[in-house]
Amino acid sequence: MANPQQKKKVERGFPYKFRSVMDESPARSDNYKCELQQKYESTVREALVEEFSYKNPLEVPRVTKVTLNIGLGEALKTPKLLEQAFESMGLIAGQRPVVTRAKKSIAGFKVREGMKLGCMVTLRRHNMWEFLDRLFTIALPRTRDFRGVSRRAFDGRGNYTLGVRELLIFPEIDIERLDKVPGMNICIHTTAKTDDEGRALLAQLGMPFRAN
Repeated sequence: MANPQQKKKVERGFPYKFRSVMDESPARSDNYKCELQQKYESTVREALVEEFSYKNPLEVPRVTKVTLNIGLGEALKTPKLLEQAFESMGLIAGQRPVVTRAKKSIAGFKVREGMKLGCMVTLRRHNMWEFLDRLFTIALPRTRDFRGVSRRAFDGRGNYTLGVRELLIFPEIDIERLDKVPGMNICIHTTAKTDDEGRALLAQLGMPFRAN
């Protein structure tokens, strides 16, 4: 008989420990700033003020957060794929992801409410800037036949969504540990009021947009 005083264990994301990234992000001093954040503060803000003639410094667009999401319908039949995707996302993001679940049941797809269908993570502050720096300078140029990313993938409010077909563009990923290479959606949230302002912000930060 179960002990009535025993507390139910709270599930945190997914009961799986990946080898390099644990629950807590590495401690950093309050003054720490990665190179991309320094670039934004030293040159990008001034360039945006000159281009759009902002009169209030608070009007200058900035990046507020980055969300990463992996959806895995195959996880219904092969739960191991979700573990591998969870570990991969943790290694890329530098912090622990959470598992996403089905919000409602869909009989045609044999999906029940609450089933684990993927994982996601939200990056802010230091982790956000470091991820964007690696994305712009290392990961995206490693894409096969890379010619730049679309200039049109904005939502009308300055937020940009990018689809990555294979996580292998990130050097942290070891293909030998994956049964199937997943893709990932990346959404960059900004305070820009228009797509033109959001596009200018990301271009100044180093986003490799296509010419046309």
